[in-house]
Amino acid sequence: MKPIISVIAASYNEAQNLTSLIKEITQVMKSIKKSYEVIIIDDGSTDDTLNVLSKLRKKYPHLKLIQLRRNFGQSAALDAGIKHSQGKILVTLDADGQNDPKDIKPMLSVLTKGNYDCVCGWRWQRQDSFSKKFISQGAAILGRFLANPGIHDSGCTLRAYKKDCFDDLHLYGEMHRMIPALLKWRGFAITEIKVNHRPRQHGQTKYPWQRILNGFSDMINIWFWRKYASRPMHIFGSGGLVLITFGSVFLTFLALARYFWAYPLADKIWPLVGFFLLLMGIQFFIFGILASMIIQTRENKHFYLIKKIIE
Repeated sequence: MKPIISVIAASYNEAQNLTSLIKEITQVMKSIKKSYEVIIIDDGSTDDTLNVLSKLRKKYPHLKLIQLRRNFGQSAALDAGIKHSQGKILVTLDADGQNDPKDIKPMLSVLTKGNYDCVCGWRWQRQDSFSKKFISQGAAILGRFLANPGIHDSGCTLRAYKKDCFDDLHLYGEMHRMIPALLKWRGFAITEIKVNHRPRQHGQTKYPWQRILNGFSDMINIWFWRKYASRPMHIFGSGGLVLITFGSVFLTFLALARYFWAYPLADKIWPLVGFFLLLMGIQFFIFGILASMIIQTRENKHFYLIKKIIE
């Protein structure tokens, strides 16, 4: 039977947590009494993840394994799982065991009974270190300023979606944190519920300082993409016209000053400034034209490579 619900988790060196996690997910999904599949994406793990999942597949027939060729990051791994899922409803969660699978049932209830396309988890009592919570809080404040997703916790991976939320949506970088904002901008209805957050039992957190910079870059990229993705000429062309205007007016003023008031220009830098503004404006305008051409002719591409899929 084709699954109605797909439960998706990206795993990177979480071999010690997978057995208990898949057992909990299976127990919850059996109580829901709807056809389902569990998709685990091995995001280039270097521990015993592949062997553990291979053994678990013999015990859990609904388990699907997607192995990426190297570590592409959580967003790309989730994108691979979403693209290869069959369910009409998708549930994503972390593979470290901190998300509680028991919260899946109330989330699905809100999703199906309410007029929502996405239900997000809110870790209102986080079980993380002070440094991790501090960094996450700073990222949340910045995210509300740039993206305004309309929820408390954009960093919680535990979410339930309708499958059409991801039509023509590709994840990469740290964009999995920005999914609620992206969906809100695209007109989907999102809400949130409080969920349980558990301490990590095994392994180490995968939260290096580089993720802060990557997340900030992705926020700016998404903000720009939201405003100008379909009309890059508006920002590049407008900026170019402003620079062209300033440069032209400035050069005209210098020419008039030289002609009528004999203002010496041979030893001055002002003509170079005027030509610089003019040339920069022309370049920006050309960038706008080229960007518009690229947008109209671009092809959708994935940002990861799949080694094999085991079903």
